[in-house]
Amino acid sequence: MHASACIPVRSCTATACIPASSCTAPGWLMSVTARVSWGKALSLPHQPPLVVPQVNCNDEDRGVLAGRWDNHYEDGMSPMAWIGSVDILKRWKDFGCQPVKYGQCWVFAAVACTVLRCLGIPSRVVTNYNSAHDTNGNLVIDRYLNETGEQEQRSKDMIWNFHCWVESWMARPDLAAGYDGWQALDPTPQEKSEGVFCCGPAPVKAIKEGDLQLKYDIPFVFAEVNADVVYWVVQRDGSQRKSTHSSVVGKNISTKSVGKDSREDITHTYKYPEGTGRQWGQRHPGERDVFAKLSEGANNGCDFDVFAVINNNTDVERVCRLMLCARTASYNGTVGPQCGMKDLLNVTLAPRAENSVPLRILYEKYGESLTQDNLIKVVALLTEYQTGDVVVAIRDVYIQNPEVKIRILGEPMQNRKLVAEISLVNPLAAPLNNCMFVVEGAGLTNGQQTKELEEPVEPHAEAKVRLDFVPRQSGLRKLVVDFESDKLTGVKGHRNVIIAPQPK
Repeated sequence: MHASACIPVRSCTATACIPASSCTAPGWLMSVTARVSWGKALSLPHQPPLVVPQVNCNDEDRGVLAGRWDNHYEDGMSPMAWIGSVDILKRWKDFGCQPVKYGQCWVFAAVACTVLRCLGIPSRVVTNYNSAHDTNGNLVIDRYLNETGEQEQRSKDMIWNFHCWVESWMARPDLAAGYDGWQALDPTPQEKSEGVFCCGPAPVKAIKEGDLQLKYDIPFVFAEVNADVVYWVVQRDGSQRKSTHSSVVGKNISTKSVGKDSREDITHTYKYPEGTGRQWGQRHPGERDVFAKLSEGANNGCDFDVFAVINNNTDVERVCRLMLCARTASYNGTVGPQCGMKDLLNVTLAPRAENSVPLRILYEKYGESLTQDNLIKVVALLTEYQTGDVVVAIRDVYIQNPEVKIRILGEPMQNRKLVAEISLVNPLAAPLNNCMFVVEGAGLTNGQQTKELEEPVEPHAEAKVRLDFVPRQSGLRKLVVDFESDKLTGVKGHRNVIIAPQPK
């Protein structure tokens, strides 16, 4: 799934299209037509919201995708397994416009982006890291921890490791001048807006300036990139200690660069830089800072270290308690079983000194409970005995999957057979069963191609397949690969291929 797909406004090309006559159920693909005048903003202030909510099926409107976040996808497709929105739209059409199972935020956003581009609306997918889900609109995300660093679910507020939505370029004649341009639209069903599961269009400029009274849903998107995070550490006697973090939300807001595979940082379009005096929320560093850093090589199947780095920025010695707790996690903030813990009752911090405390994370502890998001959440809880002050630091550790290697054999030329040799090494100490590679490339393959392996892949052995295909289009093309098995899922790889035109 090219979740961060981006195109230049002046060359909007549809990546998938369902003919209006091929589906007689919802009229949302048929009723919206647009002619784009390149170089000008598209004036469609009300039509995109009609499209976006029907990407999800929560309003029982025969929408395209059903969402699921509980890691149980046996009756459908894991959200991690998709490698393109075309296949999703085809399945929806072929099965009588019944919802396709399953999607999560990057899948909803990619499908919405494809449909909007089909309608001639310049669109791109945006990813926000450390994205806040503020359910009560107070711009504060309240998180509760006990004294051992374990989370207690007392609020519906969440911090997602990342969240994806769509930006579309259009005019906003329904608003005052100055709000044309990129508008945030979110098809992931989180909260209802005017009775339907939809968010936006919200002018990105209004989000940056804090114009929360404008349409549509600007307070919700504003909170996603600006909310403060308050950690309440609940003591055994029921009392609570407060630790506020004002600069952890809305990091590295990104989209795909135009014409290349690199990331383009667009954080500055959503918020002012810290230190300018115009950003929302200020970080007030305490006398003791604590943060977590990672050793090299957090690879799936391996043990690794996470370090709590503690700084004493005062001129006096401090004695603290340090609690480190690691749990497997999903990208939407929910946590699973514990996979590492350390409780140091007497950590002495010399004046102006820095201590580094390791926590060893063992594969035998995290392997069975690791979700398809490949995340481990590490909580560091530092309590000073003299004052009772508490400092909280949290780090999401991504467990790297093995590399999918792709070799192209033959001369890449239009209408001439090529061979792709695709391989992956099993990094685990157990065999992989039910292995398969799914391959797709626009202009390269005729839809998706699946190669199943007949035998299990033994520990540290190589899984390898060959795929024949005939490129039908010349130019720069991308071959995308997904690997699935019983123990490794959603492993992605891609290879750019330049196809020479067929000689005349």
